[in-house]
Amino acid sequence: MIDTPPAAALQRRTLGLLVSTQVIGGLGVASGVSIGALLAAEMAGPTAAGLSGSAAVIGAALIAIPATRLMRTGGRRPGLVFAYAAGVTGSLLVVTAVWLQWVPLLFLGTFLFGGASAANLQSRYAAVDLADRDRRARHLSLVVWATTLGAVVGPNLAPFTDRVTMPWGAPEYAGPYLFSALAFGLGAVALFVLLRPDPLLTARSLADVSDLPEKSSSWRSAFAAIRASVGARLGVSAVAVGHVVMVGVMSMTPVHIGGYVHEHGDLLRIVGLVISVHITGMYALSPVIGWATDRFGRRPVILSGVVLLALACALSATAGDRTVQLSVALGLLGVGWGGTMVAGSTLLSESVPVGERAGVQGLSDVIMGVSAATAGALAGVVVDLFGYATLSVLAGIAVVPLAALALRRS
Repeated sequence: MIDTPPAAALQRRTLGLLVSTQVIGGLGVASGVSIGALLAAEMAGPTAAGLSGSAAVIGAALIAIPATRLMRTGGRRPGLVFAYAAGVTGSLLVVTAVWLQWVPLLFLGTFLFGGASAANLQSRYAAVDLADRDRRARHLSLVVWATTLGAVVGPNLAPFTDRVTMPWGAPEYAGPYLFSALAFGLGAVALFVLLRPDPLLTARSLADVSDLPEKSSSWRSAFAAIRASVGARLGVSAVAVGHVVMVGVMSMTPVHIGGYVHEHGDLLRIVGLVISVHITGMYALSPVIGWATDRFGRRPVILSGVVLLALACALSATAGDRTVQLSVALGLLGVGWGGTMVAGSTLLSESVPVGERAGVQGLSDVIMGVSAATAGALAGVVVDLFGYATLSVLAGIAVVPLAALALRRS
C-alpha cells in the first residue's frame, strides 16, 4: 500500500523538503562545530576542547528525547522544529558566553546547539517512513548526502563571518554562531510550514493494524523491540560505534592542528580545510553507500565502514604535522562513518514495526549521542595526557567489537 500514487507523491515532496533543510542545517552545524573546540580551548584550556564537543553531542542525544516524544504523538514535524529551535537558542547563548567570557554559559549554549544536530540526524529517518523496501537506504542516504553542501561550505565560512561581524562589535569567534542561529531558524520555519502531510503519521495510517502497538510506544517498548531483533541490535551498534570513533577523533583534530599552526588566520583556514575534507567524506558518497546498501545488503556495508574507520585511525595516528595525511585520514573517517550510519540506520528502521519506529529511532540516537559524548569528553583528557596519536589508536581498537557483531548471524 505504501507505493500508492498519493504516498509516492508525498514521498517525493518530503524528500525535496528534507534535502533543502539539510543543506541549511548543515551550514549552521558545520559553521559552529568547526571552531567550537578552538573556542573552548581558548576560554578554558585544552581539556575543555573535548568537553565542548561532548556537550554538543550529548545535547543532540538528550534533546532527541523530547523531540522523539513529540514525534510519537504528533509526527516528524513538531519534533524536528523543536530540535532546530533548541539549536537557535544554543547558538545565541554561545555568542553571549563569548561576549561575557563566561565558560558555564558556553557549555550550556553548546549543549543546546546540539539540538540542530539532533534535527539533522532525525531527518534521515523521515526519509524512510514512506520508502519502498528496495529504496530505503537510497532515500535515507539522499538526505544524509544533502548535508554535504552546507557542511563543506560551513567551516570555510568561519573566517568570513568573523570578519563581517567583528566591525559591528561582535567578539572573535562569535560570527560563526550568529550565522548558525540564522540557518537553524530558517530550517525550523521551512519544516513548520511545509512538512504537511506528516510522513510518519501517513505511514502509520497505511500500516497494517497488527503492525501498530495497542498504545503509544514508550522507551521500555523501544528497548524491547531492539532486544527482540538481531537486525535492530546490529543497527543500533553500528550507528553508535561509528559515531563514537568519528566524534572522538574529529573533535580533537582542530586542537591537534593548533599544536603546530599558531597564527589565528592560518589556523582557521587549515582547520576549515581539514574539517571540510572530513565532512565531504561523511556525506558526499552517501548516495553510493545507499545504493550499495540496497544492492549488496546491510551487513557488508557495515563491515566496509568498520575497515575504513580502522584505516583512518591508523593514518591519523601517524600523521603528526603532515596536514595532507591528516586530511586523507579525516576523509576516510567520514566515509567509514557514512557506511555505519546509512546501513545501520536502514537496518534498524526496517527491523522494527512501524508503530515502534519513532521510539526505537530516537532511542538509537540517544545511545549514539551519549556514547559519543563520553568518547568526546575522554578524548580531550587522552590528548592532554598522552597525545593525539594515542587517541587515534584507541579509536581504532573500538571498532573491533562491531566487526565481530556484524560477522555473527544470530
